[in-house]
Amino acid sequence: MSTPTGATAAPPTWRAVEQIMGMPVSVALRGRHAGDTGARDAWAAVVAELREVDRVFSTYRDDSVVSRLGRGELTLAECPPEMAEVLALGERAERDSGGAFAVRRPGADGSERFDPSGVVKGWAIERAARHLHALADTDSCLSGGGDLVCRVAGPDSPDWSIGIEHPDDPTRLVGRVPMRDGAVATSGLAHRGAHIVDARTGRTPQLVAAVTVVARSLVDADLDATSAFALDEDAARWLAGRTDRTGLVVWRDGRVETVVGRVA
Repeated sequence: MSTPTGATAAPPTWRAVEQIMGMPVSVALRGRHAGDTGARDAWAAVVAELREVDRVFSTYRDDSVVSRLGRGELTLAECPPEMAEVLALGERAERDSGGAFAVRRPGADGSERFDPSGVVKGWAIERAARHLHALADTDSCLSGGGDLVCRVAGPDSPDWSIGIEHPDDPTRLVGRVPMRDGAVATSGLAHRGAHIVDARTGRTPQLVAAVTVVARSLVDADLDATSAFALDEDAARWLAGRTDRTGLVVWRDGRVETVVGRVA
């Protein structure tokens, strides 16, 4: 998981948190609108948008659009257009990962399981962050389940400093990432158990403990972190072939490996 830890000589920060989509979603704002009515309105818009995403995409709700689509009660054409957007991102990630990431994968009983949740979180947080980016002269950092999208308002604003938790001990950090305009995503089993599998085999990765990816887009960072984790022993090698990504792979044996991808 990744968390904003503040920065040297940073201005006062306004924070808020809500439990949405089965995870803590938090905001940190600095600058002109931090804590004022505009900030609270923007945060309310973020929360409302994410609750709507949960209504459409939650696999834990029998009445959600994604559950009804999975049961064949709806066609894709009958779903909100965002469903096709999410599934297209999932198809891209499946191609890029050689099938290790997929929204349709083997279930525990051998049947096919339809679950685009691995796409939805980063996609939803990135979309919702636009309400914060509209606040003039205000730095923002929006976090959902530890994946973050950050922006600073101007050249004089300090970096956000993002701490990367150790997968075996959340009180320890394996690194810090200075962030001005971009995203950080971490995939692992520490907080949610064995929810990530290699879609080609249905097996949970055994050699990798966590993967963190830094990218311009949270969609890209989140999909690549999950794909690399699913690839297990190939996580670092695969990330090294990605464009404009930086990665941190924590292995089960305790090694921490920094990976720098290709430059566009």
